[in-house]
Amino acid sequence: MRLIYIHGLDSDANSTKGRLLDEYCQRYHPEFEVLRPDLNQHPMQVFTKLTAMVDNPRKTVLVGSSLGGYFATLVSHKTHCGAFLLNPSIQPHISLQRFFHTDTTTEGNTIGHTTEGGWEITKADLQWFANHQLQNLSVPKHLIVLAKLGDELLDAQKTAEFYQAKGAKVILQAGGDHRMSDFAKQLPMVIQEIQTLLS
Repeated sequence: MRLIYIHGLDSDANSTKGRLLDEYCQRYHPEFEVLRPDLNQHPMQVFTKLTAMVDNPRKTVLVGSSLGGYFATLVSHKTHCGAFLLNPSIQPHISLQRFFHTDTTTEGNTIGHTTEGGWEITKADLQWFANHQLQNLSVPKHLIVLAKLGDELLDAQKTAEFYQAKGAKVILQAGGDHRMSDFAKQLPMVIQEIQTLLS
């Protein structure tokens, strides 16, 4: 069985949560192969790459954090594989606008943002996200959301309401933060929930 960890913005294949998941599975659940692709690319490339990686939907679960949760939702909708989402972004075409501003020193050119992994976010990327908004979940029972009410970047309550309205399972926890700093402690529960997606 395969878990594909999908990192968030300003992260890469060596993200903390991805490594923790990988190490935990190697130690306690060797039946899971954990893949951690680097996804610092334009969104269409990320979507195409992830979709191609899901060669057996019945034996694959996507684990997506933040922007990775958005991609996991899209790919699950397309391939019908399971997905476990950590503080997922549901409207990146809106939330990523914070990185764009007009620089008066360069004749009004729009300045974007280059992630720590080297992806230079463009207006075209925002348009792609706008054109691929999360609307329907083809198999909502294949999705589980873990959201922290203490998320300082995204509205956890709004996220929970979105997925609950679609029929997905939502685990809403008090406190915490966007990075989900207590992820190591959450891993036994996370794996238990992932196993239900594969049963």
